[in-house]
Amino acid sequence: MESEQLYHRSYCRNSYNSIASASSDEELLDGAGIIMDFHTTEDDNLLDGDAASPGSNYAMSNGGGAASSTTHLLDFLEEPIPGVGTYDDFHTIDWVREKCKDRERHRKINSKKKESAWEFTKSLYDAWSGWLVVTLTGLASGALAGLIDIAADWMNDLKEGVCLSAMWFNHEQCCWTSNETTFAERDKCPQWKSWAELILGQAEGPGSYIMNYFMYIYWALSFALLAVCLVKVFAPYACGSGIPEIKTILSGFIIRGYLGKWTLMIKTITLVLAVASGLSLGKEGPLVHVACCCGNIFSYLFPKYSKNEAKKREVLSAASAAGVSVAFGAPIGGVLFSLEEVSYYFPLKTLWRSFFAALVAAFVLRSINPFGNSRLVLFYVEYHTPWYLFELIPFILLGVFGGLWGAFFIRANIAWCRRRKSTRFGKYPVLEVILVAAITAVVAFPNPYTRQNTSELIKELFTDCGPLESSQLCQYRSQMNGSTAYTDDPNQPAEPGVYSAMWQLCLALIFKIIMTIFTFGLKVPSGLFIPSMAIGAIAGRIVGIAMEQLAYYHHDWFLFKEWCEVGADCITPGLYAMVGAAACLGGVTRMTVSLVVIVFELTGGLEYIVPLMAAVMTSKWVGDAFGREGIYEAHIRLNGYPFLDAKEEFTHTTLARDVMRPRSSDPPLAVLTQDDLTVEELQGVINETSYNGFPVIVSKESQRLVGFALRRDITIAIENARRKQEGIMLNSRVYFTQHAPTLPADSPRPLKLRSILDMSPFTVTDHTPMEIVVDIFRKLGLRQCLVTHNGVTASDPRPKRRLGERLLGIITKKDILRHMAQMANQDPESIMFN
Repeated sequence: MESEQLYHRSYCRNSYNSIASASSDEELLDGAGIIMDFHTTEDDNLLDGDAASPGSNYAMSNGGGAASSTTHLLDFLEEPIPGVGTYDDFHTIDWVREKCKDRERHRKINSKKKESAWEFTKSLYDAWSGWLVVTLTGLASGALAGLIDIAADWMNDLKEGVCLSAMWFNHEQCCWTSNETTFAERDKCPQWKSWAELILGQAEGPGSYIMNYFMYIYWALSFALLAVCLVKVFAPYACGSGIPEIKTILSGFIIRGYLGKWTLMIKTITLVLAVASGLSLGKEGPLVHVACCCGNIFSYLFPKYSKNEAKKREVLSAASAAGVSVAFGAPIGGVLFSLEEVSYYFPLKTLWRSFFAALVAAFVLRSINPFGNSRLVLFYVEYHTPWYLFELIPFILLGVFGGLWGAFFIRANIAWCRRRKSTRFGKYPVLEVILVAAITAVVAFPNPYTRQNTSELIKELFTDCGPLESSQLCQYRSQMNGSTAYTDDPNQPAEPGVYSAMWQLCLALIFKIIMTIFTFGLKVPSGLFIPSMAIGAIAGRIVGIAMEQLAYYHHDWFLFKEWCEVGADCITPGLYAMVGAAACLGGVTRMTVSLVVIVFELTGGLEYIVPLMAAVMTSKWVGDAFGREGIYEAHIRLNGYPFLDAKEEFTHTTLARDVMRPRSSDPPLAVLTQDDLTVEELQGVINETSYNGFPVIVSKESQRLVGFALRRDITIAIENARRKQEGIMLNSRVYFTQHAPTLPADSPRPLKLRSILDMSPFTVTDHTPMEIVVDIFRKLGLRQCLVTHNGVTASDPRPKRRLGERLLGIITKKDILRHMAQMANQDPESIMFN
């Protein structure tokens, strides 16, 4: 009830000093919309018909129309109107209104908590509800992430064979208890049977290879087909990464159903299927979407969040941190990711709750232990060699490669997605997924580095060669005493197996680059973190082996002789893979601080934070040279979501009058008068226009602003009045003032709509620079802003005595986006959400 009462609002803005002394973003939000007016005349009577207090020489203007400082600014409803203050689908929330609703709710709870023990208990529940909802979100996110990890590993191994002793075991788990394996072939045990062994009864030979090849393709296509069909039939919003939409939702946009229970269920199931199909995608990005679905669902259990869209977005910010926490086993990185990459509004208490949600989610995932290594992270590494100053050169070169890859990928992927949208090919998403999955499976199987799970590939590339490693990448030749035995010491000449592995890695690099471009954006859950890291890890491992062999054969060069002695362990190729992975992911997403923290949490390589920082910063600089937006911002722009990126600078010299509507060639602005309209006329205005709100003015002659009324609220208020009030007819007078106008005795009952009127809409003058207007929209999260002109009103017969604010037009967020696109030489209509 209190939220509806506040909705009549003028937001309780009592003094200019409250803004000047504001010490936090929340306090600054409450100061939005105040305009000072230090002059009054005898003509400046209150708009609601009350007389101005004598001798008043100081007035607060609520967006037009002087209002005495002695006037009570809140007009409370005796009976709240259900539905007023809510938002339609694909509309933007009013951050200022939502924050003020929450402030009023909080004040009401505090004023009542001393009345009784029950009220005190309710206040405690309200205070702790934020911690409860993030706790539930963390628990659910951790549990679902563990389930997804276990199911994806099992289904991925199902493409190659099955465990006869326990069908639910993957390949590694199947051979854990076997006593019939050797150390060199510890992944081969009699309990695990390939499909060729089951069907043909033989493990080797051309026939078995062809059978395994066929079954690999069959399972890949089956998983991909099932995933895309589930998405298409039950939850179309479950496709893609989800992070561009999460960023847009956190900026205040409403997308009904995107974080619903059906989307959560289908995304969880299809994410497992998509990863198991072998497509060049990852599950890390979609896990953020899954966690935000959990946060949104649990927020409906608490009225504090279910009835306030701004408060709900604080929960979603914490949920995105929990999503990254369970995706990478990086709680701190998750908090920084939420702060740096996805959140639009991030107060200090949200930071604490994000930290707690990430902690709970990581604890649950660690308890489930999906990787079976008693660690939270999958790519845990232990390097025994420190890095040297000279190695910063190849690290920076990897950063350059990451930036170039990121810029190329963004342009190529956006071009392909745009072509998909504009051609008939986009009408057949199932066919596209099947085609991409078939090409991926056919090309990937012959190469062991593309056949295996991408996460396992990254783990192998990150790992340093040691006694427990049997990879081809660790086959080095020992020349002691003239023998040709193999050793794991990388400071030996590389065996042909290493060179063969490098050729295979080069082919895998080309394959991953091409397929990732066409895979990201398919109508299945598809993350970009793991494929980007795989590309960087492959490139980094190749560079690392090249540096290693260079140091071995040319240890007398001045570059090496100072720090790399003969026979010493100088170069760590796995470190280069780790740095390359961070560089490529940074080039695609343009993350910096959060990415570095995620990678060193992911690997446990805190000692190598400086190389990571150097590579990530270089990749961002190189990528920004070709375009400042990352892949998520590019997809937001491609889909036309109304998102004002805080990272994008507005440097043009246009004014508010250049952007506002109506333009000179447009029809006049649709406005409502404060007491001259009938219900029929008001409904006619609503039916004849598609605007989401209407300025309310004193009269058509004066054009003096009273407030702003939303289309949805007007419609709901009229329908509610017809149901609950007798005598409301089509010719009933509608008034937005405090007191009803004088009407003839035989007139039908008037309809008072002052309760839905925003008495303090944010206004700017027509000479306000657009640079300031854009900054206001970003920092206050405005939906619209009214443009007024301070000065003489042309239609006033006494121009020298009638000074005030004349309404000229309106600027919405989409108007700003159109203008920014026009300034960038883009088609302004092509970027709008359809």
